[in-house]
Amino acid sequence: MFANNNNSKHYDRVRNLSYSDSSSSSSSDDDDDDIPNIATRHSGHNNGNNRHHQHHRNHRPDNEDFIQREIRQQQQLMMRQQDEGLEMLGESATRLSQISLGIHEELGQQMKMLDALEDDLDTATTNLGLVTMKTKELIQKSGGKRNFILMVVLTLIVIVLLFLIIYT
Repeated sequence: MFANNNNSKHYDRVRNLSYSDSSSSSSSDDDDDDIPNIATRHSGHNNGNNRHHQHHRNHRPDNEDFIQREIRQQQQLMMRQQDEGLEMLGESATRLSQISLGIHEELGQQMKMLDALEDDLDTATTNLGLVTMKTKELIQKSGGKRNFILMVVLTLIVIVLLFLIIYT
């Protein structure tokens, strides 16, 4: 019971010191920094701990500035990387646009060529139909298929005889 009472007095004393210390300290100090200072004052030892904590408190803005600078540098690096990525994406989009325009022009030319080919094919089909019809008429006028075959055979014999006369 006596030990609990003594601990309670010690706790009240530390708490009172921390309230009086926190009201006199700047707003940037945390309660965690005040507790070691109170303990060293209360115990009567001043072996440099107070100076260490004061030094630590004085460098806290430097640490926060360092952290803020690091965060800003990382953000700037990320932004540069994103800008580079966006620039590469933009260049790729430009190249794709140029390629697609080239493909469009090529397709236009090929469509014109296909239209011309279709027209030529239609003309050739029409002409072939006319030749076939005229050939049928010629066969009928010449006396039928038998006479036509006879004319073809005689024409071939004449060609062979001419060949033999020229080269012998």
